[in-house]
Amino acid sequence: MSTVTDRPISRFAVPRLEDLPEDIRLRVEAVQEKSGFVPNVFLALAHRPDEFRAFFAYHDALMEKPGNLSKAEREMIVVATSSANQCQYCVVAHGAILRIRAKNPLIADQIAANYRKADITPRQKAMLDFAMKVSARSHDVEEADFALLQKHGLTEDDAWDIAAISAFFGMSNRIANVTSMRPNDEFYALGR
Repeated sequence: MSTVTDRPISRFAVPRLEDLPEDIRLRVEAVQEKSGFVPNVFLALAHRPDEFRAFFAYHDALMEKPGNLSKAEREMIVVATSSANQCQYCVVAHGAILRIRAKNPLIADQIAANYRKADITPRQKAMLDFAMKVSARSHDVEEADFALLQKHGLTEDDAWDIAAISAFFGMSNRIANVTSMRPNDEFYALGR
């Protein structure tokens, strides 16, 4: 009988850590040192070094910057849109990050199952409503959507960030699904 850990982390070739270009290897080792393991996304995407660099540069520009959206709120967007896109890897991995950043062991499961019923603020619900509209029906976004965000204290820059995170993870979700990227077992217990 096979177990979850018997399955490969990607349907594509996964390079060995020691075979990675130095800049990528150093980044992966830094993540490993901080978290205690190497998230599978790093190894799976290292299959294409130039795309790895571009992916993580844009990821970091969206997810690590200061601003009116907290890091936990940014992760809420990832979990909600990844759930809608049926991306197991991103729901599990970013759910763990959300639990840690929000200091709430329940929030990621609530948002992944149905953010409308989650224990979040009206501001966060408006943020996720907009993110989901961008994810599923960006052609329907109109001025009324921006007015509603503004009513909840979310700025034009916040609207851009919400849209960009939703769009970026739409791409990420599709790559994770096509590669059959498997979440690390470690993610399931983090922040619980």
